Amino acid sequence: MANLCRLPSARNLITQILKNQSRNIMTTPARAKKLLESLKDNPYFDKYAPAITRLQQTNPEEFISRIEEQQRKETEKREKAKSFKNDATAKPELHQNMQNRQARLSDVMKTELLQDKGGFFRRKSPWRKVQMRSYSNFQRKSAFVSTPIFYVNAGPHIGHLYSAAMADAVARYNKMLGLETFLSTGTDEHGNKVRSAAGLNNLSPENYCDEISTLFRGMCDDFDIDYSKFIRTTDKKHQQGVYKFWASLQNSGHLYLGKYSGWYCVSDEAFVLPSDLEDLKKPDGSTIKISSASGNPVEWMEEENYKFRLSSFQDDLRHWLKDEKCVQPLKYHKLLSNWVEEGSCLEDLSVSRPAARAPWAIPVPNDHSHTVYVWLDALINYLTVLGYPDDDYKKFWPPKIQVIGKDILKFHGVYWPAFLIAAGMEPPRTILCHSHWTVNDEKMSKSKGNVVAPSKAAEMFTPDGLRYFLLREAVPHSDANYNEEKIRKILNAELADTLGNLFSRCMGRAVNPRGATPEASIIHKDILGTEEAKNLVESLHRLPGTAQSAYQDFNFHQVVDAVMNSLRCANKMIEHHKPWALVKLNDEKSMTQLEAVLALGLESVRVSALILLPIVPRLAHNLLSHLDIPMDSRQWINTEFSRTGRATEGIQEERLNNLILFKRIK
Repeated sequence: MANLCRLPSARNLITQILKNQSRNIMTTPARAKKLLESLKDNPYFDKYAPAITRLQQTNPEEFISRIEEQQRKETEKREKAKSFKNDATAKPELHQNMQNRQARLSDVMKTELLQDKGGFFRRKSPWRKVQMRSYSNFQRKSAFVSTPIFYVNAGPHIGHLYSAAMADAVARYNKMLGLETFLSTGTDEHGNKVRSAAGLNNLSPENYCDEISTLFRGMCDDFDIDYSKFIRTTDKKHQQGVYKFWASLQNSGHLYLGKYSGWYCVSDEAFVLPSDLEDLKKPDGSTIKISSASGNPVEWMEEENYKFRLSSFQDDLRHWLKDEKCVQPLKYHKLLSNWVEEGSCLEDLSVSRPAARAPWAIPVPNDHSHTVYVWLDALINYLTVLGYPDDDYKKFWPPKIQVIGKDILKFHGVYWPAFLIAAGMEPPRTILCHSHWTVNDEKMSKSKGNVVAPSKAAEMFTPDGLRYFLLREAVPHSDANYNEEKIRKILNAELADTLGNLFSRCMGRAVNPRGATPEASIIHKDILGTEEAKNLVESLHRLPGTAQSAYQDFNFHQVVDAVMNSLRCANKMIEHHKPWALVKLNDEKSMTQLEAVLALGLESVRVSALILLPIVPRLAHNLLSHLDIPMDSRQWINTEFSRTGRATEGIQEERLNNLILFKRIK
């Protein structure tokens, strides 16, 4: 009804209706109906339609009373917002009873501000004044996709590769749709854990970061992660961006200096809420507190920090989370929504550490006695990788998809959007959160000695094979299991046999001595009237739509399932028509059938290779090159079952001698 209140003629219209008759307002004639019709053009009509329906049974006096009450509330709200404007930059002062006492988590924040005297936290968020709650450019022709940046306290493992491969598949799919795509990845290089790891390796932090960052870059290169830029948080340009972002938060009143007492996890480099702690009994009988999320020990810490007013962004986070697509899969959206509703994760957040305790970090601007908290520093990489603090970043902002692991959901799903909103920037369109990998059904850890390095695994399964397995096996909402025997079976059955054998059957010298691709139109001349051929054609018609839906939902395993189903149909068609027998008959009818069989088989290979391209780009491009498919015909629009595909006379002798698409794993 708020929209109705804003119509200047509403009250006069209703008053006139009251004078003329006593019927219920919503059953009065033309002018009231005309007014309601005009409401339907309002973009918020759907939101208020239920209320309008209820008011159909409301008498006129009550209707006007509700309008007046709504107007009164709006006026009061505007007056409060104006009254509390200066509170946004208020400097906290310790409660008088706290002046001479040691700070504790339970009482250290008893400031005028956090007691909410004057209704500070009921004020309208400053972000709403900077940027309306609406997202622009939804149909933009660009897509920014990011991996999490990888922490350099240790080298890469398959969990890192999975994040990178998932982001790369998303980016490649968007690129096939015709979007200008930017994929970012890199390394997070600050913090005490990095400093400690460098010391253990007898290296300076700088040299240690150089070595480990090189390993992560090498992983990306080896597994065809087609990144647009590889960022390091030790880059000077990144530091400039952190300074600019910090100043933006500080100048808008979102940062203040205060004491903090709480449980700190050195391994996770994060403060842990009391509700997220567990007691662990050690073998000697003593008890220690650990983080329930990571299992790492915590210690009590008291220090002065710069703090971010996270507690004032609950409504903004609720609004962002109204769209279920902003966090995928739904399991993690619900988890995040519960955290925000409970408010347990919305205490004002420490965003600095004393420089004496955290020296390997970016200094706080204008106060080098503090360093920027490693997590704030790391999150800003998504801006600086695009060129921030220069305006270049705006070309791709906001991120379309940000791939993360479930262990960093709170940082990316609560802190990150709050930071951005506070700085007047749009939060990410979608955060894609995935689960973790176990190894032989056990948690991967250094202590168990079961950490799987991608480079070692690739020696056994090839980069294509390992990448295929990770994206084919895992589902984002549940942990996946790495098992070498299972990998071997899947790769041999699907890449070597189902796809590889179909390709070699259609391109082998016995049936296709020149490696030619027949004109695709022959497929549609009813030469092959068998059930097997019809089933394959129907499957190929459905395949692009099924695969596209799965890609859009980030279900890569469903993409592979759909492709393999079509390829199995293709192999059944080949087995039924026996091209190796047709070629021996050598009569006109048999040769025509042979041409149709090869055309349909190779069309199945072409469509399948295009759809698998985001998942196994090297293998798919190799396959398409064998079919002589030009690069400009490797877009998503080309996945449609062809009716007019061009014929090729044959492929080079060198390619004919190398038709093994994927060697079987022994």
